[in-house]
Amino acid sequence: MSSSDLFVSAEGAEWVNPEPGVIRRIMTYLPEMMLVEVAFESGAVGAAHSHPHIQASYVAEGSFEVTIDGRTEVLKQGGSFIVPPNLVHGVKALEKGRLIDAFTPHRAEFLK
Repeated sequence: MSSSDLFVSAEGAEWVNPEPGVIRRIMTYLPEMMLVEVAFESGAVGAAHSHPHIQASYVAEGSFEVTIDGRTEVLKQGGSFIVPPNLVHGVKALEKGRLIDAFTPHRAEFLK
C-alpha cells in the first residue's frame, strides 16, 4: 500500500504480528494521519510504550484495560481513548477484541 491509496479494501491490507496474541494492519494513511486495525486474543497485551504521535483509539469489539500515564480504566465496545504525545500507554485485552487506532502524523516505523 502506498500513501496515495485513497480506498483500501480489507483484502488489500496485510496483517503483521507485533506482539504475542496481537495482529495489526494498516487500513490507510497519508503523511499527516494513519488508521490501523489491531486485533487481540483474550489476555494479549499491547506493552507499555510511548511515541511522539497523537493517538486516538476506538474499541470496535471486546473490552480492554487501558493504561495512560499511570491511570487505568476498562473500556468496552464503543468506548474510546486518546493519548497525547509521549505519554506512556498500553492495553490488555480482557477478552478477544479489536481496536481502531488513528495516529497523527503517520507511524513511519509501521511501514517497514
